[in-house]
Amino acid sequence: MKSIALITGATSGIGEATALALADSYHLIICGRRKDRLDKLANVLKMKTDVTCLNFDIRDQGAVKAAIEGLDDTWRSISVLINNAGNAHGLHYIHEGSTEDWDAMIDINVKGLLYVSRAVIPQMVAKQEGNIINIGSTAGIDVYPRGNVYNASKFAVDALTKGMRMDLNPYNIKVSEIKPGLVETEFSMVRFKGDGERSKQVYEGIEALQAIDIAECISFVLSRPKHVTIADMVVMPLAQASSTILNRKK
Repeated sequence: MKSIALITGATSGIGEATALALADSYHLIICGRRKDRLDKLANVLKMKTDVTCLNFDIRDQGAVKAAIEGLDDTWRSISVLINNAGNAHGLHYIHEGSTEDWDAMIDINVKGLLYVSRAVIPQMVAKQEGNIINIGSTAGIDVYPRGNVYNASKFAVDALTKGMRMDLNPYNIKVSEIKPGLVETEFSMVRFKGDGERSKQVYEGIEALQAIDIAECISFVLSRPKHVTIADMVVMPLAQASSTILNRKK
């Protein structure tokens, strides 16, 4: 019988690619704000596995708790938690930043991860097994100009991952973090408020990572033997040496 994996931010990018990559091996709980996209993805996944959709905004603690506690007994025993949902908003100097953007990044990238983790992890502790994968970023280990609050939120994910690993060590729960570099998804469109031209410039002249590249890394982490934890994985495209050093083709 397949184990159950819960994926946040499953309606696009890395989350969607991960759901598709894991469908052969897991029953899936896919989570996201956009119900139409969830339903569309579920229809594809159902050709391979059992699927349930949870439609909530990760920033809403009450909605997160109600959605996960509302799962029936068949779906409550979650073996894999993939905290993927996250966003960047704006690219401004600290003295020019939007406090609304700051709130969105902290609420989604940090508090949202905590809300879902708090709702899911107790049953992992009770059965003394589980696998948690947090999707961080190279921005969580390498600060860049005008990254300030986004950097801070991803540094927090890195710290939380380490803390989770320590706290959950007595319960045989694996805790991993994957830190992607430049991945070509909707990320930049969100950061630049739908400015397609500015978003395009982010990836111009380089062969960026694709969502499937990170999904395959997640699959690898989950495929390791019981005694093996991949604690930390940094993944960048060949053209990227750091957050600010990119070999762009002219």
